[in-house]
Amino acid sequence: MESFKFGHASAMQWREAAQACLNQMGDLTNYAPNLGFLYTTDLFAANVPDILDYFKQNTNVQHWVGTVGIGICSHAKEYFDVPAIAVMLGSFEEEYFSVFTTISDNFDTFSRTHQSWCNNKLPMFAIVHGDPRHKHIAKLVFQMSERLGEGFLVGGLTSSRHQYLQIADTIVEGGLSGVLFSSAVSVSTRLSQGCSAIGPRHQITESSNNIIIKIDDRPALDVFKEDIGKDLAKDLEKVAGYIFAALPIRGSDMGDYTVRNIIGIDPEHKFLAIGETVNPGMSVMFTRRDAKIARQEFIKVLEKLKASLKGSKPKGGLYHSCLGRGENLFGKDSQEVKVIQSVLGDFPLVGFFANGEIYYQRLYGYTGILTLFL
Repeated sequence: MESFKFGHASAMQWREAAQACLNQMGDLTNYAPNLGFLYTTDLFAANVPDILDYFKQNTNVQHWVGTVGIGICSHAKEYFDVPAIAVMLGSFEEEYFSVFTTISDNFDTFSRTHQSWCNNKLPMFAIVHGDPRHKHIAKLVFQMSERLGEGFLVGGLTSSRHQYLQIADTIVEGGLSGVLFSSAVSVSTRLSQGCSAIGPRHQITESSNNIIIKIDDRPALDVFKEDIGKDLAKDLEKVAGYIFAALPIRGSDMGDYTVRNIIGIDPEHKFLAIGETVNPGMSVMFTRRDAKIARQEFIKVLEKLKASLKGSKPKGGLYHSCLGRGENLFGKDSQEVKVIQSVLGDFPLVGFFANGEIYYQRLYGYTGILTLFL
């Protein structure tokens, strides 16, 4: 597998941005790419069908995956609130990958069209994109992983103020889509958390749907106030967008957890409502967004990834980060993706800022997921 070709550009007209991307990729005559990754900002959402057709015609690549994001990124560059395109082309053995279209309710269609390929190629890895409006998208992610024999999924949920479009050879929406890779394709992927713990792990002892009533057999709000400290406890309005609930992942040997928003506080009954259904017996802790700690943790993750490469250079990469990261956490001037460049050097990279990130079998929030093709 050769190094990938990529391009990224912003322009008021989609055709101008697309042509700039093509110009950056140069002559493709001797490269023969057969799989493309395409991300556009949502300001080009209405033009995605035309953009996809344009790249198919001008690259002769017929297999594509991607989606729309309020922000997208590429090599050392982030695009927010501007019309922009990021595209990357890879050359794989044809039998090593298979694009699948939308899974929305069950896996019947997937089984008919892909089960034979899966049985032969034993895929353990997939790049996927999902629709955040789907009520059971987290369940679909888990089921997809189980379908692949606990296969490893990475990707993200579309983020848009307009149309929620995905790309899977054609334009789709409403569920989960992406591309499966044979175990013959060498990849390495890592997740970086954007929030750090501010208290110990607790146990939920009483709950109702997404409402936490008691923690450690005490009123949930009392425990919450103790963990966040006196200053914040005096003015709970300050916790919005700063303090979050975290649900530790059972059985994880990496201290991993999924972050969920705190969406309601009931001072009278001392309840907490979070953006996830919870049950008694589940663990919970509280976290905060901290730019300095997030950067340090990101660099640490990247350095470990670099060490695992043992001097080899990635042929291409995908970065799926949370909308709550990017310039909202790391600052302007594309600081988040520049951290990647500072540790791993220059290599082809595209991605987007998601409304939820997919890693292994779960849906995360406030994380950054880097995937490298080796």
